[in-house]
Amino acid sequence: MGSGTTQSFRECSPIKLFRDSSKEPERDQLYLLPPSVRDWLPENHDVWFYLDAMDELDLSSIYEAYADLGQPPYSPKMMVTVWAYAYASGIRSSRKVEKALHESVPFRVLAGNLHPDHWTLNNFRKRHEGALKDLFLQTVRLARKSGAIGGKHVAVDGTKLQGNASKRKAMSYDRMQKEEKRLKEEIDRFFDEADAIDAEEDRTIGPGRGDELPKHLMTQKKRLEAIREAKKALEEEARQKKQEEQDERKRVAEQEGREFHPRTNPEEATPNPKAQRNFTDPESRIMKGSGQNFIQGYNGQAAVDSKNQIIVAADLTNQAVDNPHLPGLIDQTVQNLGDHPREASADAGYYSENNLAHLVQIGIEAYIPPSKVKHSEFRNAVSPRGRIPKDLSPADRMRRKLKTKKGREHYALRMKTVEPVFGQMKGARGLIRLARRGLEAARSCWFFECAVHNLAKLCRLAAAARAATTSCRKVAAGAGWR
Repeated sequence: MGSGTTQSFRECSPIKLFRDSSKEPERDQLYLLPPSVRDWLPENHDVWFYLDAMDELDLSSIYEAYADLGQPPYSPKMMVTVWAYAYASGIRSSRKVEKALHESVPFRVLAGNLHPDHWTLNNFRKRHEGALKDLFLQTVRLARKSGAIGGKHVAVDGTKLQGNASKRKAMSYDRMQKEEKRLKEEIDRFFDEADAIDAEEDRTIGPGRGDELPKHLMTQKKRLEAIREAKKALEEEARQKKQEEQDERKRVAEQEGREFHPRTNPEEATPNPKAQRNFTDPESRIMKGSGQNFIQGYNGQAAVDSKNQIIVAADLTNQAVDNPHLPGLIDQTVQNLGDHPREASADAGYYSENNLAHLVQIGIEAYIPPSKVKHSEFRNAVSPRGRIPKDLSPADRMRRKLKTKKGREHYALRMKTVEPVFGQMKGARGLIRLARRGLEAARSCWFFECAVHNLAKLCRLAAAARAATTSCRKVAAGAGWR
């Protein structure tokens, strides 16, 4: 085949014909005018909501931290917005955020084409964790102002969160005692041997004193110190718990007019042999997670409004049991909303007569089963008839109320109000573990997660409102309305 035929084939090839009729990217095209980042995203993109929402939040406590600095920092508003959008997108790694600020159009728009590095991003998050925690209350008030909170029914629940520590780094008090004894004997044995073989050590060690601990025993010595410190903390906790129990018995005895006789001396209390302490994050605890799995972490609590799944109260503790958290969450709900909801629901883990009495005192109707209720039993329950027997206990009275049609409907709100919230946070936004160690730092992480959840909910509501408005305009245009 001749060269002329080959050239003719290339000129008529499908690739050339496609290129001539397609829109090819012009990567070397120079801009005649400076580009605007506002042209990079459509008007209905989530980024614009987050930028507008930050205008409604008070960030003065963060700005005040930079009042006396000479070198101007990155805009605190920009940094908070970037982190909020990153968490809402399931990104919590500062290195991944740094990468997104170079490669992702939404992140570049949020940052205005600024590119703080991962160290700066992470340092900002750590330095202002208290201010980021306080944003939660502001998001509740913003949701209240926008009408996203109904204020009628609040559902309470808890979820176990993996801490920034491994459960394999925990040790029981019983094992601490054995390990302390073993390590002490090993270190003492070394010094005994060192005294007996001074001459040999002078020959092998050289100019050293001859009694320095070898590297492996230096590590053992540090481990012994850590074990002794953990033992001391567990013993102090045991004494404090015993003292609190004794004070409570004394208070009850005085109320009943009885003379109080202490049974034991709190100072002599010893920890449970199975009580554990984690060396990486001593304030975290081993808790039962999903299924039969146990995690080293914390207990995240939330009270959620049933209208739009807005979190109205939150807390995080190292107590695995849910029961003690209910009064505090309800009181926080009342404080955050400026009013109390009419109803509150929670699962059986929150039931106690004291909790019911607390809700009644505030004026809130409770829907909390005294024992675990299976979904099949709940759906197939037969509504009771007739008058309520006067001799029913509070637990039986609650069981009877939850079998009524009204009781089933109101308790069902819990399952579609608070449980989906934890699913969205863990499943959709990838909350696997808390990034910080220590109870207060972990609480700050949890409150910021809750604040981001509320912003994401408000963002979805705003998008739905825009879509509804656009649909109405199309209908009006089609009907010829003015």
